[in-house]
Amino acid sequence: MKVCHVIHDLRRGGAEHLLVELAGAGAAAGLDLSVVSLMPSDGHGYAAALQRAGVPVHTVGLRNRWDPRAGTKLAGLLREIGPEVVHSHLKHADLATARAAGRLGIPMVSSLHVVEEEVGLLGRFKRGLAMRARDRSAARIVAVSAALRDWYLCRSDRDPATVVVLHNGVAAPPHFGAGHRSEMRRALGIPDTAVLCATAAILRPGKGIDDLLEASAASGEEVRFVIAGDGPEAGRLQAEARRRGLLGEKVVFAGFVDDVGSLLAAADLLVHPSRAEALPTALIHAMAAGLPVVATAVGGTPELVDRSHGILVPPADPAALGEAIGVLTSDPARRSRMAAEARERFAAEFEIGVWVEQLLDLYREVLAEADWRHPAVG
Repeated sequence: MKVCHVIHDLRRGGAEHLLVELAGAGAAAGLDLSVVSLMPSDGHGYAAALQRAGVPVHTVGLRNRWDPRAGTKLAGLLREIGPEVVHSHLKHADLATARAAGRLGIPMVSSLHVVEEEVGLLGRFKRGLAMRARDRSAARIVAVSAALRDWYLCRSDRDPATVVVLHNGVAAPPHFGAGHRSEMRRALGIPDTAVLCATAAILRPGKGIDDLLEASAASGEEVRFVIAGDGPEAGRLQAEARRRGLLGEKVVFAGFVDDVGSLLAAADLLVHPSRAEALPTALIHAMAAGLPVVATAVGGTPELVDRSHGILVPPADPAALGEAIGVLTSDPARRSRMAAEARERFAAEFEIGVWVEQLLDLYREVLAEADWRHPAVG
């Protein structure tokens, strides 16, 4: 099946990385995948990763994400690619794809990845534009969590039957050699004897890293924290860790880590302190690695984490976060039981092959509908 995915650009981000995951498994499942970036993609790591996986990467070459020529230029490119289905991600791509797909008569699927909270008049206006485009043109709207679906339906008159939940999937990590754990820890300056808590996130407001720093300050001497990720808050957060006397030994900032699985293979626990989430892929990677989780009960996180392999705490509560971390770091037997449960749930629900087959079923359903151009609206 020939499917083209459209996204605003291929810089580092959760939705963008999801396309790389899909590229690694799609061909084996019968998916002929191509990707279009609205913005230039030269020098972007995810564009190179897609190409290495054999996926053609095209660019519309827009001046900015709100370029009014987006729909027309995308239509010309899609006419050359000739997909059976076009699948858009994030609001700028949704707007351009709605115009282009409607013009060409290609069925459109749109994925929601973000809970867009109120951000002022301009933010509401942009959100409304994208919502109307999706509701008018998409045969199906895919929400990555039930929480995100509920949020969307509260703001749209879309027929609920055409907004579906499809949790993301990731590839199972490779087997790492016996010495990998020690080598990775040595590179990070973490002792083999330490209990290592890993966090993987884009360092931007709302990710709760300040809460994590406060919780880490109260943890035992044998507990260490590694924060993997980059973003606009990186400098400030490192300065805050330094001010608290945590930077370097207690808390290590590892920067952007291309292979999250490699880092998690050296950890004992994943901590996800975010204050808002749609569906954090880091938690799926943790299940794949067999790591217990301490996470905040926000958005779609409770759909991923249950008591068999994690502890949920309220957001913006460093004391509760620290207490849960202490419970698991002090109980290796419990962590071991949780690890087995996490791997089992990952294999059943979130392994990349499961997700790709669900996507293909959705595309088949859309193609089988004669009236895909007119999604029902209440």
